[in-house]
Amino acid sequence: MAHLLGAESLHLEYPTRIVFDSVTLGVDTGDMIGIVGRNGDGKSSLLGMLAGTITPDAGRVTYRGGLRLGMLTQRDDLDDSATVGHSVVGDRPDYEWAGDAKVRDIIAGLIADLDWQATIGSLSGGQRRRVALAALLVEDWDLIILDEPTNHLDVDGIAWLAAHLKSRWPRNSGALLLVTHDRWFLDEVCTKTWEVHDRMVEPFEGGYAAYVLQRVERDRIAAATEAKRQNLMRKELAWLRRGAPARTSKPKFRIEAANQLIADVPEVRNPIELKKMATARLGKDVVDLLDVSVHFGDKDVLDDVTWRIGPGERTGILGPNGAGKSTLLGLIAGSIEPSEGRVKRGKTVEVGVLDQQFKDLAEIGGRRVREVLAEAKTTFTIEGRDFTPAQLLERLGFAREHLSARVNELSGGQKRRLQLLMLLMSEPNVIILDEPTNDVDSDMLAAMEDLLDSWPGTLIVVSHDRYLLERVTDQQYAILDHRLRHVPGGVDEYLRLRAGEGAAGSASGGAGSAGGAGSAGGAGSAGGAGSVGSAGAASADDSGSAAPKLSGAERRAAAKEVSAIERKMEKLSSRIDALHADMAAHDQSDFEGLAALTAQVRELEDENAALEERWLEATEALEA
Repeated sequence: MAHLLGAESLHLEYPTRIVFDSVTLGVDTGDMIGIVGRNGDGKSSLLGMLAGTITPDAGRVTYRGGLRLGMLTQRDDLDDSATVGHSVVGDRPDYEWAGDAKVRDIIAGLIADLDWQATIGSLSGGQRRRVALAALLVEDWDLIILDEPTNHLDVDGIAWLAAHLKSRWPRNSGALLLVTHDRWFLDEVCTKTWEVHDRMVEPFEGGYAAYVLQRVERDRIAAATEAKRQNLMRKELAWLRRGAPARTSKPKFRIEAANQLIADVPEVRNPIELKKMATARLGKDVVDLLDVSVHFGDKDVLDDVTWRIGPGERTGILGPNGAGKSTLLGLIAGSIEPSEGRVKRGKTVEVGVLDQQFKDLAEIGGRRVREVLAEAKTTFTIEGRDFTPAQLLERLGFAREHLSARVNELSGGQKRRLQLLMLLMSEPNVIILDEPTNDVDSDMLAAMEDLLDSWPGTLIVVSHDRYLLERVTDQQYAILDHRLRHVPGGVDEYLRLRAGEGAAGSASGGAGSAGGAGSAGGAGSAGGAGSVGSAGAASADDSGSAAPKLSGAERRAAAKEVSAIERKMEKLSSRIDALHADMAAHDQSDFEGLAALTAQVRELEDENAALEERWLEATEALEA
């Protein structure tokens, strides 16, 4: 691996606070680094210093000679008068970019639905964001820095981007720095994690799942810190380990250590008890959509949808942008009437909606948070404990010093916390969450998920955040071709269905017109570029034939190997624990002795990681 970038003793200070103090770090080829931390702790400022757009007050950043660095910030610098095509490929002749498979794939994955000749000024904010990302990715870079790249991308686009970044560079030849609140994306793409907190940057090995494990270990060892966060992250770790194999079958995930940490953690929620409580609050009838269709002018949005929503159901809604997800939520909430069919609501149904635009905060923008909370009911009972509104807001990560701030002075993340609290204060028995992850950091998401785990009612969630959907819902539906379809296989099944749609569109529609972007199935070009399904890269493995099942003799041999590996891992774990104890008891002034012990620990941990990888392969073969 070659060194690309180094930062030494960085110090950054604003008039009201110190953001970073003596931060030293480096980036090498092959690094795929995700950056996490609370909103306002300095993640974007860190990216700015490393990219050279922000000058630190002290310290320096050095770059390898000839380094090609590309960055996507949260604000684009696109020319409003330029066309989409010119913004992405510049003045390159059509035959040149159309003959480049990489460029065609980027266009198909991000902007296939946009008019190639449309001006940037005519696009929405989300469309501009996708154009800016495409324009960055078509160029060759040694180091790419992305600040919230998944904003305004749907599930298909996020899956495509993850696959693109993982295969973009040959092994150990490029590097990525990434800030995002999308935890599935972090775990899918990143091999290292940096946590920004308390004026420092703390490195962790692995993606989000591995970071959660190591953070729980860190909090456990430093027992004096943040008991509330520790318990919350242990609960999230329990969900990660008990969930789908795809979330935990990575060699970097230290299985035995994780299992020990979560041994006493109960399931994240008790679905039977919650359903019983929800039925008591709602009765058997919640909301029934019966043969419902919605048309806006000549445009069909939903067609012949029948869906009976039961008490206590926790449902995620999937679909590409513009498929009709918000329309479906409007039908459930009663803000939209169907063009055909009818919507039947139970007599006791009280719907609460967490929308994207903070509409419910607009009327109280000039008031102070403390005044708003004073009008709320005295206490809320959650998991057998009583909370005041202020305590509940603090549980959601809202700092006490901001209680005196006016609502319209709050940041986006603070407004989202207050909005969720006000929704709970209205005591609905049906909650609709429309893109609840906007402006929210990973700690807030974990706190919100923890709160919803104990909420007894019906939950409907629309989000492009795959992690959130899988975490808080028990079933998923997808809007495909104007119809609502149950997808028992969750997001993976949805992506396979969407990839099939793209392939069908490619076969029937062919290439797009000269110089333009094709339909959603692919990218058009002067050279007749073929289309590429937007989720094709993500689902390539799923489209192949199933792995052959083991014979009886092979299965017995594999089971024997698994047992042998487990015994070896147990012995290695004991040796590592013993070395840690030796290090703790060792003379701390004997640096050479400590270094030797540290080297032994690393050697054993590497051996253990290799065994974990073989263990995972063997167990997957047994489960096939």
